Amino acid sequence: MKKIVAVIVVFAMFSIHLGDVKSENRCIDYRVLKYKFPLGTKIENIEVKPLNVKKTGSFDKKFISYRVDNFKGNEFFMEYEIPQEWHEYSIGVGIEKGERCIFLNVYLYNKILRENKIYEADNFDVKIDYVLPEKTESASLYDFLIISPDAWLSEIEALKQHKESKGIKTIAVGLNEIYSSNVARNGRDDAEKVKYFIKNAIEEWGIKYVMLVGGRQGGIFKERWLMPVRYTNLDDRSGWETGYLSDLYFADIYKYENGSIVFEDWDSNGNGIFAEWKGMKKDNLDLYPDVYIGRIACRNKYELKIMIDKIINYENKHFDDFNKFILVAGDSYEDSHKYIEGELATWEAYKYMQDFDAIKLWASEIDLNSKNIINAMNEGAGFAYFCGHGNPISWATHEPYNFEEWEEGLQIFDMPFLRNGYELPIVVIGGCHNSQFNVSIFYSFDKERVRKGENAPECWSWWLTRKINGGAIATIGNTGLGYHGSEDENKDGIPDYLQVLDGWLEINFFRIYNEGIDILGMLHSQTLKEFIDYFPGDANMPLKYIIDVKVVQEWLLLGDPTLKIGGYRE
Repeated sequence: MKKIVAVIVVFAMFSIHLGDVKSENRCIDYRVLKYKFPLGTKIENIEVKPLNVKKTGSFDKKFISYRVDNFKGNEFFMEYEIPQEWHEYSIGVGIEKGERCIFLNVYLYNKILRENKIYEADNFDVKIDYVLPEKTESASLYDFLIISPDAWLSEIEALKQHKESKGIKTIAVGLNEIYSSNVARNGRDDAEKVKYFIKNAIEEWGIKYVMLVGGRQGGIFKERWLMPVRYTNLDDRSGWETGYLSDLYFADIYKYENGSIVFEDWDSNGNGIFAEWKGMKKDNLDLYPDVYIGRIACRNKYELKIMIDKIINYENKHFDDFNKFILVAGDSYEDSHKYIEGELATWEAYKYMQDFDAIKLWASEIDLNSKNIINAMNEGAGFAYFCGHGNPISWATHEPYNFEEWEEGLQIFDMPFLRNGYELPIVVIGGCHNSQFNVSIFYSFDKERVRKGENAPECWSWWLTRKINGGAIATIGNTGLGYHGSEDENKDGIPDYLQVLDGWLEINFFRIYNEGIDILGMLHSQTLKEFIDYFPGDANMPLKYIIDVKVVQEWLLLGDPTLKIGGYRE
């Protein structure tokens, strides 16, 4: 064990330091020092000393406004009070570019509040004491774990062989084997049993990718599932929902606790309520993915066969129209700056995709109806980005400055007309509930569920993903309410819509792809990881604000996490 002391002088807000992130997208300026350590490292002490401290003026409470991306677009406010300490820090465990690490983020604030007076520091001394672990060999028997209902294992064999042919060491395991295994016996329910099995698969086999196969199996008064799910218990006080589906639960396997790496059960207070945040009741969560997770939410073997066929054909042949990027957007919110938010966001994403041809379906330029969207999709594309409003049945937005009427957009009932064959885009969706895959047609007798669009046969994102002879190869969207910033509360001249919450995730997904990550699950998880790094946390959690936590938990990948984006060029 080797003990090391790192001493850094940081010129707060004015210099760039390797591993540094400066945030100007909140009302409180802060800087994040990011550190990555080998698994097993012990962080013994973090010491921050402010330099050249001086007393300055008074301080007023600041707010960031944000909107909900349902069809009501309700506005809420997040309050940011100036810190009372010069720094905070968070320690997490996760995977980055195939390597499991310990992440240390140190948050530095150049202004603090003491006894109703503001103090400001020009720079900081940062000292970190840590002990590196002895080198150990990690297992590498398999790369990819597919978890499936036992009755579907024979169909999955074709996908397994395909992945093996691409050099991905793959194992498929049935749920019955998982439930009867010794490693799962401590699980309190089926979802936790699956999570314990994934933990063991990491440690015994070295897996890095996990695909959950199976969606809802019916049930009217009580949901039945072909593959377990985890609901959070986070109440954002929207009045819409107090929980939502989160597959991040199955990816967040470890946490750092008292110098050791332990199992992350998402129940830190031990009361049996998972991922709880309601008033003062709160589970402190790690949140960093430890495996690259994806789900194909098949409800029957027919859908499974469709998905296997789509994945194999997509990866075996690179198609000419891959270099198209479809941008579908309009004016999301009525705001004082007259921003056309969705169009600004999709164009900001396109700036990172200059090798692609932009296919603009903007409400400022065309009638954004299903016919125009379907025609563009049927030409084939590598990516599509829908930025607007949604529910499990539909996606839509507004013509600029016309908030009394909705553009037609795209509904699940339009999807049979998608016929783009195997020229399939990866689709990122900005909107509420498009990926809420627990819906049921039997909810048609429940007025409240009908109002929320939960009486669909299948949700918008999954229908698009599993569409035969077209649609998408994968989708990424929200299982619950979506959130974007509104106005320009930090007065930096950039719409907050682009800088926080879902806007940050959606846009930076394309930045990170442009930086060279071309495996879908790795790209999805890296986007989550960088969001967690970028926004402020504390010693309890790497994200300290409730909506930031929700945004990460609900951003779901419906698709194959090992998918080679654009296919293999052989």
